[in-house]
Amino acid sequence: MGGPDDNVKTVPGAPDLSVRLRRSGRARRITLSVRRVGGEAVLSIPKGVSDADALAFAASRADFLRRHIEAACRPCPVGIGTVLRVGGEPVEVVRGVRRGRGPGTLGVIAGPVGPQVARVLRDEAAASLGPAVARHAAALGRSAPPIRLRDTKSRWGSCSGRGGLMFSWRLILAPPPVLDYVAAHEVAHLEQMNHSPAFWAVVARLDPDHRAAQDWLRAKGGSLFALDFTG
Repeated sequence: MGGPDDNVKTVPGAPDLSVRLRRSGRARRITLSVRRVGGEAVLSIPKGVSDADALAFAASRADFLRRHIEAACRPCPVGIGTVLRVGGEPVEVVRGVRRGRGPGTLGVIAGPVGPQVARVLRDEAAASLGPAVARHAAALGRSAPPIRLRDTKSRWGSCSGRGGLMFSWRLILAPPPVLDYVAAHEVAHLEQMNHSPAFWAVVARLDPDHRAAQDWLRAKGGSLFALDFTG
């Protein structure tokens, strides 16, 4: 939600660009980002930097803004008739007498569709991620760490300092090798809490084909975050 430090300004151009200014007490420099879903441009401004200087920074990167805004995914509501790829298989959302998976279908009962679909997908993600994490952990001589599933806005997974893993349940909508790569990536953080060459060596040991999964996430991951399960 917006607050007193959030406001939208215009960067002149052809066409003009709208940028949300967000002051941050933790920021050390001006940063410019574009949300993957919706294409909103956000300018994070540290203390001591004026709006004018921040907007000048944004204007100097207008080409970057336009490229990323054009590439952003528009929200895509999930409803009856929507076809999703779940675990690599096409699945159509249908109205039925019970909620859950069927042959080529994902059934929902009376009521809002999106939240019911999300609940089924979350269960499917847990059923796939749990074994994947356990397998990769075992390959490192570790017991399976606890995992949590969330509906994140941009991150596919994370590893806490205490060794707990978090994953986006939307990974179940990606091809199985992509889900497996993210599981391997986060398990590798149990060995290396960084992205050093040593970390990537662990990832490569767990998933020799991880680069293909990375390419898929870069090219198509945004489309998964664009799916709107609120209605």
